[in-house]
Amino acid sequence: MKPVRVIILGTGGMARAHAEAYQAIDGVEIVAGIDTNADRLAAFNEKFGIPNGFASIDEALAWGEFDAVSNVTPDAVHHRTTLPFLAAGKHVLCEKPLAANYADAIEMAKAAARAGVVNMVNLSYRNVPALMEAARMVAAGEIGEVRHFEAAYLQSWLTQPAWGDWKTEEQWLWRLSTAHGSMGVLGDVGVHIIDYASFAAGAAPKSVSCRLTTFDKAEGGRIGDYVLDANDSFNMHLSLENGAVGVIHATRMASGHFNDLTLRLFGTKGGLEVRFEKEVSLLRASVGDDMLTATWRDVDCPQVDLNYARFVAAIREGKQVDPDFARGAALQKVLDLAVDSDSQGCADLKV
Repeated sequence: MKPVRVIILGTGGMARAHAEAYQAIDGVEIVAGIDTNADRLAAFNEKFGIPNGFASIDEALAWGEFDAVSNVTPDAVHHRTTLPFLAAGKHVLCEKPLAANYADAIEMAKAAARAGVVNMVNLSYRNVPALMEAARMVAAGEIGEVRHFEAAYLQSWLTQPAWGDWKTEEQWLWRLSTAHGSMGVLGDVGVHIIDYASFAAGAAPKSVSCRLTTFDKAEGGRIGDYVLDANDSFNMHLSLENGAVGVIHATRMASGHFNDLTLRLFGTKGGLEVRFEKEVSLLRASVGDDMLTATWRDVDCPQVDLNYARFVAAIREGKQVDPDFARGAALQKVLDLAVDSDSQGCADLKV
């Protein structure tokens, strides 16, 4: 079997997860890294035994000895760093969100379609067995027509040092600054929970109303070069094309939680509860006669292949894979409309 040769673009913290995942897949070779930071690139390549390193995309394309790219650059540069690879006919797995705005995201989706290459957005919670089984049950009609849902993504790195000190580390500070390309918690994890809920519910988003909140976190609202103006929490109402409506919220202020996601789906024939807490996946259901007594039972969930493995399999089989760039663009449209909705404000109650 001919190996699939992968380049990793951007060798910061998240790139380690990509490298470890690819190295666990038979028949995959990580042949190069790309980073403008020479020291970071050298350390990354040494850690993972990667033979080649490039300071620019142009250098890597001139070399050309690779099949696919994992784009692990910051959100704001996904668009301009992905398009050259698509134009060169390379398969691309891009970190989420796909782009900084819908116009850029749809351009990427159209470029990928024209190129005829495998394109995938790394919405990593598609790796959760309970979510995938819930989506299967909904698609099979096991809870009837979905009418209502509620979903949450809870993080706490602004209130507890689980991942380090965000006040002194650039890998966290940029996520709090719009000038550094961040869409705040909405873009960082909101894209995950919106996908999580609408994918399992089996329908695309239709309309959105949202409120974004940025909390005071430092004197003068900044730390060094970072103006801390990106949103820290959001609360959203979302309706779907199948008529279902629901609420979604996410925050970095959920003390006592690391990366915990919950989803409850309510249909005309039953309900589902999806939980993913401390890397443990759980699905519970109340269907059939159990509805009459409000009894909930655990559901067995088969293991699923990780996004990286499905990306590689799609390259080998010459077919597309979900979630693709078109899905990423559709989610980006929700994020853009959420920001627009928030800008319209809400009515304050005055005594």
